[in-house]
Amino acid sequence: MSKSAESSVENSQAMPNNVNTQLLQQQLLQQQLLQNTQNQDDEIDLAELWRAIWAGKFTIIIISMIFAVASVFFALSKPDIYKASAILAPASSEGGAAGLGALAGQFGGLASMAGINLGGGGGGGDKTALALEILKSRSFIEAFITKHDLLVPLMASKNWDMTSDTLIVNEELYDQANKKWIREVKAPKKPEPSSWEAYKELSELLTVSQDKTTSMVNIDIEFFSPAIAQQWLTWLIQDINEFMREQDQIEAKASIDYLTEQLINIKVATMETVFYQLIEEQTKNMMLTMVKKEYVLKTIDPAQVPDTKDKPKRALIVVLGTMLGGILSVLIVLIRYFSSRSK
Repeated sequence: MSKSAESSVENSQAMPNNVNTQLLQQQLLQQQLLQNTQNQDDEIDLAELWRAIWAGKFTIIIISMIFAVASVFFALSKPDIYKASAILAPASSEGGAAGLGALAGQFGGLASMAGINLGGGGGGGDKTALALEILKSRSFIEAFITKHDLLVPLMASKNWDMTSDTLIVNEELYDQANKKWIREVKAPKKPEPSSWEAYKELSELLTVSQDKTTSMVNIDIEFFSPAIAQQWLTWLIQDINEFMREQDQIEAKASIDYLTEQLINIKVATMETVFYQLIEEQTKNMMLTMVKKEYVLKTIDPAQVPDTKDKPKRALIVVLGTMLGGILSVLIVLIRYFSSRSK
């Protein structure tokens, strides 16, 4: 092969390599140019955003001030709410539950033959949980409102006068002179609030919680008047204890009457012993219902008249309102700027 032919072959082999190298270099240059262009666009966008915001600074200041002033008026228009709190503990179960539990273990078989279920003797914790559920129930709260005549202060009051220590009633809802409800509502509601409306209103003011570790119970009531909040909370604790005591008293009396009647027909001496001990335990229960004032919930820290309001947090309302105004004003300025530029 001649030298010219060899050189042409070498040149033909080298040409593709040079072409590939050039293509790679061009691609790299294009990527670098694209990245530089994007960075420049980002810088330009940020600069434009700042120029747009700066151009509309007076709009932002005015709107933010409007929101700040409106937040101040809104915060001042909200009435003070006071919260009365009490800490309670489950009352120790004495006599009845433990005694019935012991009898269940000793004479459970014999009693079952006679058709009597002694059970295991419910603990104080179960009775406390039951009392708390009853405390939040609709029937109990409705009866509580009716018993203490709370419908007007609960549903018609709108504020509290600190100087005279009196509730301010909304005259559009209730006519105090004629003692008549005059609120305007649509059917099926009536001018006088229903028991269901009153139940929902008081339920929103009432908070009941129990610490599972210590079994301590916290009950809170919020209201315009601190004295009324404390009074209502005191009544609630008294009424739930009274309710549970009356229920157990009725059950104990019914059990004693039943056991006394059945004792007449018992011919087995061992069963007579069981019945006499059952009557003894139920008599102890009856005695406890009569002498224990705090039957289920024992007061550890009684409700006090709060000196300071619990809410509203007026400073927080003003800060959040001003921040909201600032954010909305910036959005308005940016939307106006870019919409005008696109035209």
